[in-house]
Amino acid sequence: MRAFLSFLGQKITHWLNRERDPVATPMSDFERIRHELRPCDVLLVEGRTRISDVIRIITQSPWTHAALYIGRLHDIEDPKFRARAADYFGGDPDVQLIAESLLGEGTVIRPLTNYEKDHLRICRPKSLSHRDSQQAINFAISRLGFEYDMRQILDLARFLFPWTILPRRWRSSLFVHNAGRPTRTVCSTMIAEAFAYIQFPILPLVRSTKDNEMRLFRRNPRICTPRDFDYSPYFEIIKYPFIDCDEYGSYRLLPWHGSSDMLDERVLFDHAEPKSAKKKSRKKTKKEASDVDQDNYLIESEESELQRQRDPLIEEILSTENEVAEKIKEEVKEETGKS
Repeated sequence: MRAFLSFLGQKITHWLNRERDPVATPMSDFERIRHELRPCDVLLVEGRTRISDVIRIITQSPWTHAALYIGRLHDIEDPKFRARAADYFGGDPDVQLIAESLLGEGTVIRPLTNYEKDHLRICRPKSLSHRDSQQAINFAISRLGFEYDMRQILDLARFLFPWTILPRRWRSSLFVHNAGRPTRTVCSTMIAEAFAYIQFPILPLVRSTKDNEMRLFRRNPRICTPRDFDYSPYFEIIKYPFIDCDEYGSYRLLPWHGSSDMLDERVLFDHAEPKSAKKKSRKKTKKEASDVDQDNYLIESEESELQRQRDPLIEEILSTENEVAEKIKEEVKEETGKS
């Protein structure tokens, strides 16, 4: 029976970890993010797996995963923890590394390049000292090998659901002492515990006394989610969009290509088609293919009709914008020539 449950668990884990194909053009510039990262930065990831979809629904946030950037192996100053990290990684010492907890793998060290094609965001702890950053990294390394706590994800879902709709026996056990094994964790909990170890706040409870003194209380790290690092006032948010306004001198000089009157703009934002859907699409009959061509023709006809019916005021605004953009380009050229 135990062997069957283990086999079933592996199948479920494999199904939950299946990834969608990345979008053709990511929303963040990985190269700039890679050069900007500092040890002990928190990296938020908009995941593409099925377990990411579950976490996205539970937390109501696009950020479904968090990883702790630990730098390269030589950035870890303590020889004992550096050796432990090297044993778990076993790769090139010059590779940029992150510590994270993953379903099916537990707490591991992996190269930063694993998220090269994902939407990323840097959350940097404000005014964190170098000594404390090393202590937090050492704490994360000490958690290597811990299993992923799937029960905690279920407990978090039950904790965030309204209490009135769940029977008492189904309610969350997050606040029960030793509710789960002490050798299990999830991504955001592991990082929250690392910052709690150096007494750095994420989203503390703030209370005032009768004497108007402010007091902070640490939250339970088991209810920490990736979005908390994005929301926290104690972390700086660093974004590097794929197309940055600074590269063009002004947002007015961005490479806009007219305006879109598409009937369904979801194609601009949806992820790539799953492999299973691609296999099905190859089996289309000639009749189905001709129907698709006819639908595309109708869509193009409707788009051209929308273009013809465009409000003249919008046309005037667009022409004015083009004139202003040309003037800005000329001013930029003149300033460049003077310098």
